[in-house]
Amino acid sequence: MTSDTNLKKLLIVDDSKVSRMIIRARVQAVYPDWEILEASNGTEGIALSQQHQPDFCTMDINMPGMLGTEAAEIILKEIPSIRVVIFSANIQESFQDRALALGAIFVAKPITEKSIAEALRYFLG
Repeated sequence: MTSDTNLKKLLIVDDSKVSRMIIRARVQAVYPDWEILEASNGTEGIALSQQHQPDFCTMDINMPGMLGTEAAEIILKEIPSIRVVIFSANIQESFQDRALALGAIFVAKPITEKSIAEALRYFLG
C-alpha cells in the first residue's frame, strides 16, 4: 500500500472563519488535491469526522460549546489513526500537556505559514 498524499482529507475545526480560510488556503497551495472540511465548533467537527473519516484534523481550543480538547478526544477515540494538531492562542501549559496526552501536538497561534508547515510535517511524518 502506498502513502498517497494526494488523496487525504483534512478537517479544520475553528470558530474563526479567518483562521479556517488561512489554513485552507495554505494547505491547498501545497496539496491541491486534499479534500478539506470545515467546522465552526467541536460538535460540528465530531459530526463531520464521523461522516467523512478524515486523515488529519486541526483543532482550536476555545470555541463556543465544548473545548477543542474535548472534541479532539472524542474524534481520536473514534478514529485512532487520525493525526490532530491543536492550534490555540491559549498557550497555558495545561492545554499543551492535554494535547500531548491525547496524542495530538500543540501549535501556538497566530496561524502562520510556519505553524501550518509544522502541522503538515506532523500530519505526513
